[in-house]
Amino acid sequence: MALADGIGSSSVSQIAAEFAVMSFLDDYYCTSDAWSVKKSVERVLTATNAWLHSRTRQSQYRYDKDKGYICTLSALVIKSTTAHVFHIGDSRIYRVLGQALEQLTADHRVWVAQGQSYLSRAVGFNPQIEIDHQALPVQVGDVFLLATDGVFEHVDDAFMSRAIQSSRADLDGAARAIVDEAYRRGSTDNLTVQIAAIDTLPAQAAAELQQSLATLAIPPLLEARQHFDGYRIVREVHGSSRSHVYLAVDDETGESVILKTPSLDLQANPAYLERFLLEEWVARRINSAHVQKPCRQTRQRKFLYVATEFIEGQTLAQWLIDHPKPSLETVRGIVEQIAKGLQAFHRLEMLHQDLRPNNIMIDATGTVKIIDFGATRVAGMAEMVGTGDPGDILGTPQYTAPEYFLGECGTERSDLFSLAVITYQMLSGRLPYGAEVAKAKTVSAQRKLHYASVLAAEREIPAWIDPVLERALHPNPLRRHEALSEFVQDLRQPNQAFLTRTRPPLIERHPVRFWKGVSAVLAAVVLLLLFARFGLR
Repeated sequence: MALADGIGSSSVSQIAAEFAVMSFLDDYYCTSDAWSVKKSVERVLTATNAWLHSRTRQSQYRYDKDKGYICTLSALVIKSTTAHVFHIGDSRIYRVLGQALEQLTADHRVWVAQGQSYLSRAVGFNPQIEIDHQALPVQVGDVFLLATDGVFEHVDDAFMSRAIQSSRADLDGAARAIVDEAYRRGSTDNLTVQIAAIDTLPAQAAAELQQSLATLAIPPLLEARQHFDGYRIVREVHGSSRSHVYLAVDDETGESVILKTPSLDLQANPAYLERFLLEEWVARRINSAHVQKPCRQTRQRKFLYVATEFIEGQTLAQWLIDHPKPSLETVRGIVEQIAKGLQAFHRLEMLHQDLRPNNIMIDATGTVKIIDFGATRVAGMAEMVGTGDPGDILGTPQYTAPEYFLGECGTERSDLFSLAVITYQMLSGRLPYGAEVAKAKTVSAQRKLHYASVLAAEREIPAWIDPVLERALHPNPLRRHEALSEFVQDLRQPNQAFLTRTRPPLIERHPVRFWKGVSAVLAAVVLLLLFARFGLR
């Protein structure tokens, strides 16, 4: 739901208000469903704000923004069991609490004198936009009210709450009663009211995943030459306590595919099954040459499994056995490709969370691809109740960032840490902290983690590579590189901070120039003293 209101000083603000509401309602559903509500709304409103601001700049009102294409905007997005409130300006969103109203938004209006005020924030007013946001849990029976200032400045909270409580079966009638009362009390402004009541709430897990779990059977253990749901099993590729992976051939297309089935031991665990289904959901939303692609499903399936492309090659773990001492340039090439795959995740607000050599494939052409999305965290899913504890450690301990062991949620820098561990391992043949990270479950213990220099390896590694890895592997995520691109760039050429730190002082580089400079400074000081002593008389 969205409500926008123009301002009295502008004759075109109604155009801005209509555009703001329509673009919000249309464009929100065009954003990725992997994004969080906050990111989706911020992207939409930022674009709306930029369009309105540019239209003002190109109009006759470019020197008087108060007359341009500006408006207020208050929006309410209810996703799963959470209400997200977004607000710019002085329209309001309330929650009805019995016979009272709880105001959820703060008016962005500055009063300079009695009867004189101005908006401190509005859509289209400035090139950038600052949006208030809060997330609130909702329950069945909750009622939300959106209103413009022409309503709440003339109608008191008690009247509005009574109108809603007495007309729960006819909320449209309650809204009309409130608007009529504002008009009766002398309001000459635009009068808009929206009322939303929560009658039912969805189950805590995503509906799409629940429906799949209800209709798909858990497959049995499969064997070679067995026909299964339109595929012919060739062989088992990998088996563990959590899943089974098979090479198979599609009967219709003849293409080789990889089938991943859930563990029979965990078939009674709904959280595990939901996460298993999430793998295919993730794969279908990422489009990158460095991420394993899902197979297009052309027929109705009867069993629960994930079908992905068959990558003819080997894992990075196997590749490292065959190439125990790769050159620095080879390592850079692999790391850059992994980083591109991770960036595809991060653009959709996803974290892989289990980056390790066994989850990286190198095909026959040398293309590197990230596989296995069983631990992936999707912001758009995580903000819904019942998608798992943020502190769950789903990755492999040796490659997992330290913050996970503190029970914290991961960030993009957590995936960066895992990539840095892999980089360190390729260059040295060992892990930077061994198994100590998993044991350090307090901030104090993590401060004691000692980074072992990668230069100790018997390889030709430039000295400036070491501080790059040390920074990327710092236990504190705020001390790491801000972005994957920065880490990749630092692996290509020395960081300016390193060059400045390692550059010898001027007295060592140019001793004659240094002493000449000192002499010149001393001569200037002497002249200033002489001038102060004799020149002022």
